[in-house]
Amino acid sequence: MADKNIVILDEANFEGEVLNSNIPVMIDFWAEWCGPCQTVMPIVDELANEFEGVAKIAKLNVDENRSLAMKYRVMSIPTILFFKNGEEVKREVGAKSKEEYVELIDSLV
Repeated sequence: MADKNIVILDEANFEGEVLNSNIPVMIDFWAEWCGPCQTVMPIVDELANEFEGVAKIAKLNVDENRSLAMKYRVMSIPTILFFKNGEEVKREVGAKSKEEYVELIDSLV
């Protein structure tokens, strides 16, 4: 179950939640079957609580949103994209530590 502060992205809300966001957005591209994605999931939950109101933390299931994964050229997961002012500004592929994600978010806010 996703944390209440995490935005679950899909085709219908991507533009409004990400491209039109007035705060930075971190998107976790993931899938249920992905082991490293499961490792990152609790970290993403913690980040959503810690950065509430400062940065938007979101998840996008690549199996349910293949066209968005293709549009943003997500070739392996987990891939974390960082958006600011509607533009992708950073990309991290593979599981990272919470501290690494915190540094990345801090650099955008």
